[in-house]
Amino acid sequence: MIVTPVRPVGRKWSNLSFTSTLYLAPVLDLLLDEVPPAWQPELRLGLQEALVNAVKHGNSLDPCKQISVRCSSISQMYWWIITDQGQDPPSASGTDGDEPTPCHDLECGRGFYILRKIFDSVSWDSNSHQLTLGKKIDSSAKPLLE
Repeated sequence: MIVTPVRPVGRKWSNLSFTSTLYLAPVLDLLLDEVPPAWQPELRLGLQEALVNAVKHGNSLDPCKQISVRCSSISQMYWWIITDQGQDPPSASGTDGDEPTPCHDLECGRGFYILRKIFDSVSWDSNSHQLTLGKKIDSSAKPLLE
C-alpha cells in the first residue's frame, strides 16, 4: 500500500510511505512527477537503486516494515530523503569517496557508487537510517542517460 498525503499549500515537502516491496514502479512514478522528463530515466535509476537498498538491506524484505520518502523541489534543486526501519546499518563496503570504482567481486557497494554518479549530494545517516539524495537540474546540463 502506498500512502501519499497531498502537499498542503505553502509547504515545500511531500511525504510518501509504503510497505517494503520490490514492486517500485508506482512509487518511482510519484517521486519523479515534478522532475523534467529528460532527467527522469537517470533519476529513476538512482531512486530505484536507493529504494531497493532500503527494502533489501534496511528492512530485510520484511513486508511489515515501512519505507518513507520525503521529497522536495526548490528552484532547480530536487531532494529525496529515504528512511527505512532497519536495525543494523548497511555495509559501507565500496562507499569510500576516494575509491574510483566499486569492487566487482562483491555484491555490495555498487549502489553507493551508482548514487554518487547520478546525484550531486548523497548522505547516509546510519543512526536514523536515512539516505538523503540531492540533484541540481539546470537547463545547461544534460543527463548522463540521454
